[in-house]
Amino acid sequence: MNIQKFARLSGISAHTLRYYEKIGLLRNVGRTKQGHRDYSENERVWIDFIKRLKDTGMPLKDIRHYADLRAKGDATAQARMDLLINHAEVLEDRLRQENEHLEKLKQKIAFYQKQVSQS
Repeated sequence: MNIQKFARLSGISAHTLRYYEKIGLLRNVGRTKQGHRDYSENERVWIDFIKRLKDTGMPLKDIRHYADLRAKGDATAQARMDLLINHAEVLEDRLRQENEHLEKLKQKIAFYQKQVSQS
């Protein structure tokens, strides 16, 4: 599919898709006879994974490192797994902190609810 359709389906702008190609996140995008980009299902799955990594706070430099390892094939499976384990640990810590913050906010809301209901 062409870049505009792929951008709509992926939720990532054509400009960003070109940038991802430039920095090596998207490496094997096909081309039509006319030289236009021709994205496949493989790119959609990969972009979804990149979006998930970004949404969970993985820095772009780490995503690029993962992409470099991925391009090298199965021999890098351990290194890729280690990178993802590390990211999962960071994410779990952040979730723990966020849950603590949420609990404190709920306690403060309960305090105000009690105060308002007594007025």
